[in-house]
Amino acid sequence: MTHRLQLNALRAFEATARMGSMSAAAQELGVTHGAISRHIRALEEQFGLLLVRRLPHAIETTPEGVHLAMTLTDAFTQINMAVARVKPMPLTLSCSATIMMYWLIPRLARFKSLHPEIDLRLNISHGDIHPGRDEISVAIRNSMYRPDDDMVVHRLIQEEVGPVCHPEYVAQMGLHSVSDIARCRILGAKTRPNGWKEWLASSGHKDMRLDPHESFEHFYLVIQAAACGLGLAMVPRILVEDEIRNGHIVAPFGFVAGPHRLDLWINPHLRARRDVRYLIAWLDDEIKRMRKEHRR
Repeated sequence: MTHRLQLNALRAFEATARMGSMSAAAQELGVTHGAISRHIRALEEQFGLLLVRRLPHAIETTPEGVHLAMTLTDAFTQINMAVARVKPMPLTLSCSATIMMYWLIPRLARFKSLHPEIDLRLNISHGDIHPGRDEISVAIRNSMYRPDDDMVVHRLIQEEVGPVCHPEYVAQMGLHSVSDIARCRILGAKTRPNGWKEWLASSGHKDMRLDPHESFEHFYLVIQAAACGLGLAMVPRILVEDEIRNGHIVAPFGFVAGPHRLDLWINPHLRARRDVRYLIAWLDDEIKRMRKEHRR
């Protein structure tokens, strides 16, 4: 007698094998850790073989489980893409919390004014996405991350980086040359652990060494710390352009082209959709507008 396949159990197993964790799979699927475990045990009982080995603090997929998981990942990708073609997903733009706070939202009114008929949804994330699994239309991503092979990549802007601080901090620390930075409290971001090293290399000071005295979880925290006079922070220019214009912070040594850029990752089966094309064109226009403001 042929047993009916348990779709929820197969999805639970695929997520666990892909992410290497039942807890991570539970979070992705919006269920409990116990539910994931029960689903996998049910599949193992149905198939009569072990799919994962339960270790004290992790799971290990068996060879049979690896083969099944790879096939399931491809199958679920095809299902999701087929559904998306029949029932288009909402227009969703993904970017990091800092880009959203400091660059995107202050400019979003212009997009809504140009396209009031478009319902644009925002998603906060900054890492990998999969076009067949994640309901994201367009993502702003740093080139440090590698897109899925199917993703359409559109170059947005070469990243410029530089140290920033409160205006009074410049006078307080006597910042006249790059060598004066050695007297400062150096602030870093954990999402960019090599930020200071990259800037030193890009600005022609690769022989210097500047290690952060304090590192913050996100760029928006390190920007706020610099604006409050806590030290000198290394940040991309695009994140602080408005703060500099408003006089909240200054860039005592300007900015230089860094080793990374910002790209748009475009969901391949949505690239021809009109609202997606409008969004990409608007993002390009905003970058051009920002460059013109830089030259003033």
